[in-house]
Amino acid sequence: MTERSTKATRDPVHHPVFARFYARVSVLADAKGGVAALRREMLDGLAGRVVEVGAGNGLNFPYYPPAVSEVVAIEPERLLRRLAVEAGMRAGVPVDVVPGAAEALPVKSEAFDGAVTSLVLCSVRDVPRSLAELRRVLKPGGELRFFEHGRAPGRVLAATQRGLDLTVWPRLFGGCHTSRDPLSAIEAAGFEIVTYRRLRLPERGPLLPSSPCVLGVARRPGSDTA
Repeated sequence: MTERSTKATRDPVHHPVFARFYARVSVLADAKGGVAALRREMLDGLAGRVVEVGAGNGLNFPYYPPAVSEVVAIEPERLLRRLAVEAGMRAGVPVDVVPGAAEALPVKSEAFDGAVTSLVLCSVRDVPRSLAELRRVLKPGGELRFFEHGRAPGRVLAATQRGLDLTVWPRLFGGCHTSRDPLSAIEAAGFEIVTYRRLRLPERGPLLPSSPCVLGVARRPGSDTA
């Protein structure tokens, strides 16, 4: 196997310019935009083994509660994965950062008590397949914690989102799409929505195509026939 094909296998997502941009902007959003508090809220109450898909630069890691015994963090982008490894070393719970894509998680079925997606479903290549993988790796009754941006409720912004998704937005922002509906997709994948709330980021200032967000908890049913 050539070096090029090896790298392609290891890095199913490669957005080096966007990764550098995201690594800077995400830290500022946490510190000044109130995102850190949302991460803490999303992860509160988790316990046992957790898989985090699209861990980015590891900004969730400080907020995992002590009851979490292990976090397996999947990150396909090389630069962000390196930053996540560094963040994992500083985390208060054991974190194992590994390469992989959401559509084919490199972990066993029904191996986790909890799963986390944080600003991830906007950029995966196949949303239904990614959510099917999350359902596969969760134990029956396991929780999916999600914090995602998506489709706006208003017609004008929703139309703007659709137009941007068909043109420049995914190219500029690492494959991100603004008009996806994460809540509907999670339900369609067979999860039971436990609770959620809608919000906008930033809370004040201009309304951006990526401003409409949803934060919540879903659960894999106790059996496939539930």
